[in-house]
Amino acid sequence: MSKITRREFIRRVGMMGAGALALSAGCRPTGPTSGVNDTPQSASATATPTVTTEQGKAAFTPTPTTEQGKAAPTPTPTTEQGKVTATPTADRGKPVLTPTPAAPTKPAATATTRPRSENTEPAYLAVARGPDPAAITRAAIEALGGIGRFVKAGDRVIIKPNICVNHNTYEYASTTNPTVVATLVRMCLEAGAKRVRVMDTPYTGDPETAYRMSGIQEAVSEAGGEMEIMSEVKYARFKIPDGRDINAWSVYRDIMEADVLINVPIAKHHSLARLTLGCKNLMGVIGNPGVFHRNLHQRIADLTSLIRPALTVVDAVRILTAHGPGGGNLDDVKKMDTVIASHDIIIADAYATTLFGLTPDDIGYIKIGAEMGLGRKDWNGVRVEEVAV
Repeated sequence: MSKITRREFIRRVGMMGAGALALSAGCRPTGPTSGVNDTPQSASATATPTVTTEQGKAAFTPTPTTEQGKAAPTPTPTTEQGKVTATPTADRGKPVLTPTPAAPTKPAATATTRPRSENTEPAYLAVARGPDPAAITRAAIEALGGIGRFVKAGDRVIIKPNICVNHNTYEYASTTNPTVVATLVRMCLEAGAKRVRVMDTPYTGDPETAYRMSGIQEAVSEAGGEMEIMSEVKYARFKIPDGRDINAWSVYRDIMEADVLINVPIAKHHSLARLTLGCKNLMGVIGNPGVFHRNLHQRIADLTSLIRPALTVVDAVRILTAHGPGGGNLDDVKKMDTVIASHDIIIADAYATTLFGLTPDDIGYIKIGAEMGLGRKDWNGVRVEEVAV
């Protein structure tokens, strides 16, 4: 073997080291890496989650920044949590409840992930209590087995609150709490609903003003739902096969054709029916309601035999104890911080009577509805889950 000079030996060793470095570089991925120490791509770092904390978990969780850490604004989730005091307002000329600041509470999403009892059977009746209307709404639905029990992907959903007047905000307890309604809209969309509409017919004033004054229009819009003004041309006459007093009535056709109907009454006093609850709330989707008031309790039960909501959610965050259905006096409002829910409209109404110191038999349409087999008025013997959030 020929000898090489010292200079040639050093040159060859240097060439071998350069080749090894080139080989090492060729094995490293050229695209984005997935290791734990990788730097996120700019697109992921700047995107904003499309799901707020009130809806559940965000679509992704990039490293929080000032812009990412804040949840998208929601209609009334924080102000509803504190105590309320009456303060005069110049624009309306009458006192309006102004919530005072309260200590932050857990996001509404935590209610859906709370530990369940060993008995995982869905509740027949759920009663949730707590200062946050969004959280207790979610907790009540979760106790029933989750929104997926009622709403499937692609469903067309209608939510029917109580928006009976155009001159009171929700603090007066004559209209359904907007946060409860908006939370249900979000939950339906989370379950994959194709469309979620919210509608009612006020008995005083125009629906545009009533929708806006109640706070429900803004809340529903921010939640991704649609407010619909009920058109006269969409009413049709439907037979009521099981009716005892009426065998047909004019009903809003879309209510009958929806894949899912969710009934969301506010619990309140009524001068004729004594209480407005789930069954009475269905009168907001019929034609000729003035004529309907004859033999009212039997006719409400007859109507309930025709219109069967998949889910009834009774808003008892505030209840109206007198001068209903319109109210207008804050002295008649009692803050209960409660939501009651069931697939059985009769049992939901029956339990709600206890908030007023009454029994199910004190309300004619509940008693008659149970007799007609539309649901049960006695919650003894069924699974009732009471949740504190």
